Amino acid sequence: MKNVQKLKHHDIEAYTERTRNGPCFICEMLAGKNPHHIVYQDDFAVAFMNKYTRLYGYVLVSPIRHREHVTSDFTKDEYLRMQSLIYDISEAIKTVVSTERMYILSLGSKQGNAHVHWHIAPLPPGVPYEKQQTKAISPREGILDISENEMKALADQIRRAME
Repeated sequence: MKNVQKLKHHDIEAYTERTRNGPCFICEMLAGKNPHHIVYQDDFAVAFMNKYTRLYGYVLVSPIRHREHVTSDFTKDEYLRMQSLIYDISEAIKTVVSTERMYILSLGSKQGNAHVHWHIAPLPPGVPYEKQQTKAISPREGILDISENEMKALADQIRRAME
């Protein structure tokens, strides 16, 4: 599948309002009220396509249970289980999307996007250095214009690559 480069406008103010004052987007998704394209799900964790991304193949991974601390809300075994899943998804993404570097990080806070989740963001080859790192993942200058059908197909490819 091609690496999409067309961007569309992203309303950062509305997004910030939702993340700070709206319901938990992950709990809403798991309740069927905020659909995302699921890459992986079991009784412990869920991985799904990032709707608001600048990087093609960007996946979010979260525990099913609402937890807010990246380490202390997990036992060591649970944390290692999450990291093992993140590793497997990262390796699957690399088989589907051309990747120079895989960014893996956890963002959010009690002030917004509190449900802990990890970002798996594949940096494509050839991105100039000044547009890498946090600049590459920021939706402030727009997000990729990816159709629902293409997003579903990409999620399906990553899921198959994990098998």
